[in-house]
Amino acid sequence: MLFFKTAKSLCLSLVCLTFISPVFAQKFDTEDIFAAPYVEAIKRTGKLDFKRTLSLSFKSNGYLDTLSVDQGDVFKKGQVLAALEIDELIALKNASYAQLLQAKREVNRIQQLIDNNLSSEQELDKAETALETIRASYKVDFYNLEKAQIIAPFDGVVLSRTTELGAFNTPGVEALKVAALQNNWVIKVALTGTEISQVRIGQKVRVNLQNIGAVNGEVNRIPAIANSNNLFVIDVLLPKLNLQHGIIAGQLAEVVIDYTRDNLVYRIPISALMSVNEQGQALVLLASENGEKAEQQAFDIFKINNNSVYLLTDTPEKMLRIVTQGWQHISLDKK
Repeated sequence: MLFFKTAKSLCLSLVCLTFISPVFAQKFDTEDIFAAPYVEAIKRTGKLDFKRTLSLSFKSNGYLDTLSVDQGDVFKKGQVLAALEIDELIALKNASYAQLLQAKREVNRIQQLIDNNLSSEQELDKAETALETIRASYKVDFYNLEKAQIIAPFDGVVLSRTTELGAFNTPGVEALKVAALQNNWVIKVALTGTEISQVRIGQKVRVNLQNIGAVNGEVNRIPAIANSNNLFVIDVLLPKLNLQHGIIAGQLAEVVIDYTRDNLVYRIPISALMSVNEQGQALVLLASENGEKAEQQAFDIFKINNNSVYLLTDTPEKMLRIVTQGWQHISLDKK
């Protein structure tokens, strides 16, 4: 309010001027400015994290026999990360296989008896049912033997390890927690309800990371509801970021999200603002192409900050030649 009251008092002698002829006391500067949609930026600090993590566990019971990685280690897709002792599992698979062969022989034997009218279809049905049951058991034993080792599903990094060599592992209990390194880095940023309305999936974002500098990002996830603090935590994906020295989940990063409003504005330097009239409009000095004439005009103010004044307009094709420096030293006379 103080700014506008002061500005109003300063413009009392200027508000009635429209077309004026400048008598130049010294050199002045001009700038050609075109109208454009108003662009605003949301600046936040977020944390670097993984978009997705994966818990790896064994399918079978057993003692840990092999462990090739530890927390923080990087691995390649297809690498064996850990394995159980498999002697018992091999024995179970071999026993199932032997039972499977015996069941097949029994089915063939009963079939021969039926051909010689020495057995019945009922006995054959029983033998075939037993064969299918043993075959299913063999498949389970074979699968458990295959799953007695953890094989990396992608190129990644170990986030945590919860088992030791010689430790007994049970099915479904996490042994390793891992994360992919490609297309999996995100910055988690909290936005207000007003700010979240300006963000969309796929929107480009500027990110500044310590030790790396500026990187490109894009909005990858927008939550449907706010958290307990009434904030919306979005994910900004960094698709081209790889594991490099000094990059670690949890470090802070600056995120800048630009968005465009429908308002058309002229963005002029704050130094070009002569004053503000009683209607709250900005008064600026427009120079002619040859610099021989000047016109004082009033514009509605859309926004003002320490560096710029944004003037509303509905004529985007019109260019303004604004006197940005030196207008204070121009003598203005009525025509």
